[in-house]
Amino acid sequence: MLKPLFASSFAIVSYLAVSSALFLIFRRQIENFLNNITMYRVVLYGLIILLLGALLFSYLRILSFSPAALVFSTLALLAFNWLANFLCAKFLRLPVNAESVYITALILALIIPPPTLGLSSTLPFLIWASIWAQASKYILNINNKHLFNPAALAVALVALAMNQSANWWVGTASMLYLSWPIGLLIIKKVQRFDAILAFLIGAFGIIFTLGSSSPAAALYKTLVDAPLIFFASVMLTEPLTMPPTRDGRLAYGLLVGVLFAPETHIGKFDFTPELALLAGNVFSYIISPKQRLVLTLKSIKKAGEDIYDFVFNNPQSFKFRPGQYMELTLAHNKQDSRGNRRYFTLASSPTEADITLGIKFYQQPSSYKRALAKMRPGDKIVAGQLAGDFTLPHNRNKKLVFIAGGIGITPFRSMLKYLIDTNQRRTITLLYSCRNKNEIAYGDVLTQASALGMPTFCTLTDPNPPADWNGFSGYLDAQKIAAAVPDFRERYFYISGSNLMVRSVKATLRGMDVSPRRIITDFFPGLA
Repeated sequence: MLKPLFASSFAIVSYLAVSSALFLIFRRQIENFLNNITMYRVVLYGLIILLLGALLFSYLRILSFSPAALVFSTLALLAFNWLANFLCAKFLRLPVNAESVYITALILALIIPPPTLGLSSTLPFLIWASIWAQASKYILNINNKHLFNPAALAVALVALAMNQSANWWVGTASMLYLSWPIGLLIIKKVQRFDAILAFLIGAFGIIFTLGSSSPAAALYKTLVDAPLIFFASVMLTEPLTMPPTRDGRLAYGLLVGVLFAPETHIGKFDFTPELALLAGNVFSYIISPKQRLVLTLKSIKKAGEDIYDFVFNNPQSFKFRPGQYMELTLAHNKQDSRGNRRYFTLASSPTEADITLGIKFYQQPSSYKRALAKMRPGDKIVAGQLAGDFTLPHNRNKKLVFIAGGIGITPFRSMLKYLIDTNQRRTITLLYSCRNKNEIAYGDVLTQASALGMPTFCTLTDPNPPADWNGFSGYLDAQKIAAAVPDFRERYFYISGSNLMVRSVKATLRGMDVSPRRIITDFFPGLA
């Protein structure tokens, strides 16, 4: 009785509509929650909820396998993935990333069918899938950066070698009740709407064009009987194998979407979801080669109140654009819920000899930042996943306004230093909001930029600014922006800071009739 009810069209459509409406109603509360948790934890907790829900559904006989079979396959995958990762990391002397291990193992548990005819028939599949998934991160890589999505590569290789394939059981009507809200949370966190939209356009474009059924039937079948939501939110958006720029992500999403559609085939060869993703991974590497660097700390310098510059050596082969960010992995004991990975904007310019990260420390820092604060010259950190579109426009004639809040000054420091060192004169005005005077960082670079015709206007949000303060006071508002930039309607606005600050400034600019096409905001996954 329950299974037909879960699979009915009316029940599914009603649930999708109601849950989406609730997501919009509680959008701000959801954003506040997501701001306090990393992207990897959102994915990890989402996968755990999916498996717990599947356990309940199997107990209620909504799913075809038994609870014991699901528990066995999940625990086996966790154990084998952990062991394979531990051995690879120990042999190659690289830090172990527990989150990545668990995420890969749980993804495999959701796409590999639990045993139904005895453990011996499935156990080799689970073992080899675990080995290939973890080995792909260490062995099948280029420039120390893995090329393929580990879970997708693992099931593809096992299917080729053992003729056993993943059935993607997570893509069923019953699991859609869980994968839909969890998918929305992940998509909201990673904010890769461009790649996901391109993926959906590619997939449904092929389905509606080449499919034999009606568009409504094709849409329902793809949503209910295929792992579309899970695939798009959990696997397509993996940052390590996705292009780092918007144009690249659009092409990547479109390609994977076209290959994901059931109607896509080359002769007699049909694409499975994992093969579609692997093809996208190859395309991603071709258009945006990736690498992993081991950086050595040279020095730590104070840049402002509770703001410190961590200066690392710069390998000669490493190139980046001013304003981009990187993922930094720092192995440490007693990790808190935010894990051992963070994203930091590069505060240095490509013209400088070293790589500098400007990092803000708060009163109750995470375990990651506590470990970071204990670093000494000679200590090492692993850097990878260079990405970001928050960079200078190619058109040098565009008039710009940089708006920074607190530590959001770092990408602008990178851009301005680059313009200074290359002697480029652009029409740029910087509006810099800080809590107090001591928090103002990189005064030397701001002074040099002003000398080149790129002035800075600072405002202090402290209600009691010092008596000798000659700048603005209070939060940035329309009056301050108009006073500093009288020709604001001709400008493009770059905003970097906390989520709350960015939302506030965007709302102010929209109230000033600034087109949304002229507003560019800084974002990187795992902002929290």
